[in-house]
Amino acid sequence: MKRNEELQKITTTSEWDFIIIGGGASGLGSALDATSRGFKTLLLESHDFAKATSSRSTKLVHGGVRYLAQGDIGLVKEALKERGLLSKNAAHVVKNQSFIIPNYTWWEGIYYKIGLSIYDFLAGKLSLGKTRYISRSSTINKLPTIEQNRLSSGVVYQDGQFDDARLSINLAQTIIEQGGTAVNYIKVISLLKNEANKIIGVVAEDQFNKQQYKIYSKVVVNATGVFTNDILNLNNPQHGKFVVPSQGIHLVLDKSFLKSDDAIMIPKTSDGRVLFVVPWHDRALVGTTDTLLENPSFEPHALETEINFVLTTARQYLSKKPTREDVKSVFAGLRPLAAPKDGSKSTKEVSRSHKVLASDTGLISIIGGKWTTYRKMAEDTINKAIEVHQLPNRPSATESLSIHGNMKPENVDRSNHKYVYGSDIPSIMSLEQSNPEYSKKIHPDHPFTIAEVIWALRYEMAETIEDVLARRVRLLFLDARAAIDSAHIIASIIAKEKKHSTEWATQQQNEFIELAKSYLLTSYSPKNNQL
Repeated sequence: MKRNEELQKITTTSEWDFIIIGGGASGLGSALDATSRGFKTLLLESHDFAKATSSRSTKLVHGGVRYLAQGDIGLVKEALKERGLLSKNAAHVVKNQSFIIPNYTWWEGIYYKIGLSIYDFLAGKLSLGKTRYISRSSTINKLPTIEQNRLSSGVVYQDGQFDDARLSINLAQTIIEQGGTAVNYIKVISLLKNEANKIIGVVAEDQFNKQQYKIYSKVVVNATGVFTNDILNLNNPQHGKFVVPSQGIHLVLDKSFLKSDDAIMIPKTSDGRVLFVVPWHDRALVGTTDTLLENPSFEPHALETEINFVLTTARQYLSKKPTREDVKSVFAGLRPLAAPKDGSKSTKEVSRSHKVLASDTGLISIIGGKWTTYRKMAEDTINKAIEVHQLPNRPSATESLSIHGNMKPENVDRSNHKYVYGSDIPSIMSLEQSNPEYSKKIHPDHPFTIAEVIWALRYEMAETIEDVLARRVRLLFLDARAAIDSAHIIASIIAKEKKHSTEWATQQQNEFIELAKSYLLTSYSPKNNQL
């Protein structure tokens, strides 16, 4: 997956069948669906793949226990089917995760056991395991850091967990392997239309050298998530507001706050929402919130009210009480919710299901949805495009399409941090062995190696320090201080690999450090910042 090779395809192709705008879950899914049906497909992403929403999730592949409680059986059933398909098609990056609901009254245990048994039933043959009721002592044994005061029992259920940014890269790799084209840092700045006011392509600009491309296509798909309204603006400035951004934040703590391979699910917080404490890459991930925002951003910031809410709730359920100083990283993500027709402000009233819209100009837009259902969203999007534009009606092939890196579950060694690379592991190991420098760690407290950085730059289209440390290896999300301390090493490796100047490397390093500081709740100065 090399950016210059993908750019070359843009200049040598006269017309595409599909141009997909957006390199997050819905865009990558749509591009893969179209490509695997045999359509000539180009995906354009204005930043890096999964830069915004799609790298900032709670890392769950789930039906949505909360939606079950709301009675949205259709959405839960669809998501549970997709959870099962994803665990087969990307077994290296999706795993079965046990969740425990701690109960503090006797009746809660019965209530959640019944509710989650329905959840299991809806999953059918794709169930990940049966829900069980466990005693107080078993709950403490499984969750040694749970708040024991008044604890009554526990309910254990199974759901899926994954690494969102890693799956995004794997989807981009699969698109290219299937014959499609995907390229990052190419921003669509206008839509091309004919005399009949129908869209016939886009004008896109390379964000590095500012070169512009006129690209023609039979269909243009708007899969830009929380930025959907921006593309709709290019199409028709008078359009209504179809997407409402809702912010969710996550705090990352040391594993000592969980000390378990089981996750905690708190089904009802003080504001009636759900909170998770999940083991993720040897850390404890705590979230999330649900706050409606007016304007989307590529770098959303956690609000003080959200930080306090997550910390306060976590303290109620954990025996080791987290403070601001304990937070290794805080990240915020925006959900692209389909806007309610009545203009309601409550996120509980906003649909989590997805919708596919067709504009008079022929623009196809996919809105709403969530990571778990990305494949079904993509299938529906391409089906709609085929119908509207009268293209050859080829069936979707993604239900059983193996995603790049996929391995048999029994061959995945999750004790090795490299497990997320799946079938690419031998190539990365070979790279480590090819040069003694490559086997060295990026940072002494974390297992990531120089070889992984080289691999990301050469074969995964990483272009910046942030691409490497936020999305190829997840150091910024796992430990922002360590990411700050590693910035100079990554800058020098990129400069050498991509033949950039020392000035470029210094500027990159400074920009990244400023960004990384916003992932911390306390001030921090880099330990080494000399190139």
